[in-house]
Amino acid sequence: MAKETGIAGDQLKSLVERIERLEEEVSNIRADVREIYGEAKGMGFEPKYIRQIIKLRKMDPDEREESEEILSLYRQAIGL
Repeated sequence: MAKETGIAGDQLKSLVERIERLEEEVSNIRADVREIYGEAKGMGFEPKYIRQIIKLRKMDPDEREESEEILSLYRQAIGL
């Protein structure tokens, strides 16, 4: 039947299996990351702020600087 529809069943099955394996790996990595945040919390660090630091480190330095300047401007505007 696969040949009748023009779908290469073996290729499709291979793609699906590869995606499933990767999704499982992603799930395992997410669990590892949660565990590390738990370790950090156990050491007295705040995971909330670690997440913010990670977000900032991912940003382009120019983009990060611009973001900090805008945030500072907004803080001044509301009296913080």
